[in-house]
Amino acid sequence: MTSPTKETSMSLTTVLAPPDTRRASRLVGILLYLFIACSYIVNGMDRTVFANLNSYAQTDLHLNLAQSGFITTAFAIGFGITGLFAGYLLDKFKRKNVLVVGMLIYSVFTILIPLSQGFWDMSTYRVVTGIGEAMQQTAIFTMAGVFFAGRRNLALGGMNAAYGIGSFLGPIVGVQIFLAGSNNWHLPLYVFGIIGLIYAVLLLVFLPGHFSEYGHAPREIRAAGVRDSGGRWFSGTICLLVVANVLLGVVNYSYLGLYPTFLKGQLGFSVSTAALAASMYGVGAFAGLISGYFADKLGEKRLILIAIAGSIIVGLLMFDVARAPWQQIVLSLFFGIFNSGFLFVNIYALTQRSVPIRHMGKASGLASSAHYIGAGFAGAIFGAIAASAGWGAGSLAVFVLAPVIAGVCIILVRIRLTSKTEVAA
Repeated sequence: MTSPTKETSMSLTTVLAPPDTRRASRLVGILLYLFIACSYIVNGMDRTVFANLNSYAQTDLHLNLAQSGFITTAFAIGFGITGLFAGYLLDKFKRKNVLVVGMLIYSVFTILIPLSQGFWDMSTYRVVTGIGEAMQQTAIFTMAGVFFAGRRNLALGGMNAAYGIGSFLGPIVGVQIFLAGSNNWHLPLYVFGIIGLIYAVLLLVFLPGHFSEYGHAPREIRAAGVRDSGGRWFSGTICLLVVANVLLGVVNYSYLGLYPTFLKGQLGFSVSTAALAASMYGVGAFAGLISGYFADKLGEKRLILIAIAGSIIVGLLMFDVARAPWQQIVLSLFFGIFNSGFLFVNIYALTQRSVPIRHMGKASGLASSAHYIGAGFAGAIFGAIAASAGWGAGSLAVFVLAPVIAGVCIILVRIRLTSKTEVAA
């Protein structure tokens, strides 16, 4: 007889599939998971390339540091205001359609960014790219979280690793395109935007509904033996997770937005060296697989608190102590491990786990909104403090105070499953 613990760890896929087809169904599910994960690689390349081109756009458009910092992270404003709305769309409409439309939006507006004439139109284009990215991320994280509900943290960690591949390749490939195009910062944006358009078409044609819409119907939830506690989903726990997520989004995107600028402007790194150091964040994102595996066994809270402590130490060393290229490369790797591999993945999963399964789309959207709404202003905040009081003061405000408050929120979080048979982790 299956024990309650094993029953809890079963995904909806395993429960619903007949015994003689489970293995084949799981293999197909993994292949389709990899298919949508590749779209997140495209997202990661698109999102991270601009930070390495930012200083050249800043010069061309005559922007100050706060303005260029804002433009670098402005996409997160669109991401933040759209995430929760995208979650509602996922609960009402086909997830594949939300995914494809999202990719089309951010790819088109990535292509429009080089056509900007000044601060306001470029900021607008960057904000709209975030709208598309929110729709894509919320859709694929919901698909992965529902289809592999019994290994949700590992599934989301794998998605984060896919983003890590993109964020590793984005700066390196983007800079090579930039150099090959006679230092034309427009060219990488055109190339990555076209890649996104092509992949959106591939998803529209080849992603089957039995994967993308899995668990949408209430009868599938009932057939799986999952206890659905109904309509109430917003709670005090959700509020605490939102606050922590907002603050950690500020930490994450203060780094992502202005780290290459800091390396080139403050430390005098070459464009290639700065791109290499920034790309190590993407390598660190692979830790999402490790953190997801252990979180499925040990729970998310403990890992989150350890990662917050690690992030504080690395952030201070990065902006206040380290000067050699190899030191920055190592620290950037660990910043990616703690912030992308552990914090983003586990807070996202914890938010999903805190709601009934029928509200998974809204939980995914809320997690996206929370992480990115503060991130949209992170570059401007960090840039303004650094410009007026120095990078050291900026690092204390962003990389120490914000994560400490986030850690207090996580300590106060209480998650209790309503049923031993509820598939929630």
